[in-house]
Formats: sequence, structure tokens, C-alpha cells
Amino acid sequence: MALDKEDKSQIISEFAVHDKDVGSPEVQVGILSRRIADISVHMSNAPKDFHSRRGLVLLVARRRRLLNYIKKNSPEKYPGLIKRLGLRK
Repeated sequence: MALDKEDKSQIISEFAVHDKDVGSPEVQVGILSRRIADISVHMSNAPKDFHSRRGLVLLVARRRRLLNYIKKNSPEKYPGLIKRLGLRK
């Protein structure tokens, strides 16, 4: 379920704020969104896997906290990030 090195570097390059950025909230939200998508696919195939369900809920909560942080500290970046991730309709 872990991300490959190539996938992670691609996500980092897509959401990076500057050249050497690997840990900004935007990058973290991008990585979490990819992990959430992967686990969601797993959950559709294994609906009784409650351990993975708990992990999925924790990841969603962590992403929500990071998005709230971005919304509070840099509200100009928030709508663009939500649109790039496709989180809301």
C-alpha cells in the first residue's frame, strides 16, 4: 500500500511550492490524497477489512486537518488546491 519512489516524487514535483520542497502542507495533502485513493480501492475489494478502514479514517482526518491549516494560513491557495485534487464538486 505504500507509494513507490517514482509516484511520490511525481506528487512532490506536482504540489511543491519551491524547488527543494518535500514537506509543505500542499505536498503532504497530495501524498495523503494518493494514499487515500489507493486504500479506497482496496476497501471496495475487501469490505470486511476493518483495520484498513480505521487507517483510511485516520488518513482522511489528517488530510482534513492539513486542509484546515492551509485554509486558515493561506486562503488564496486553498481553492486551487481543492480544485487540483478534485475533492469537492
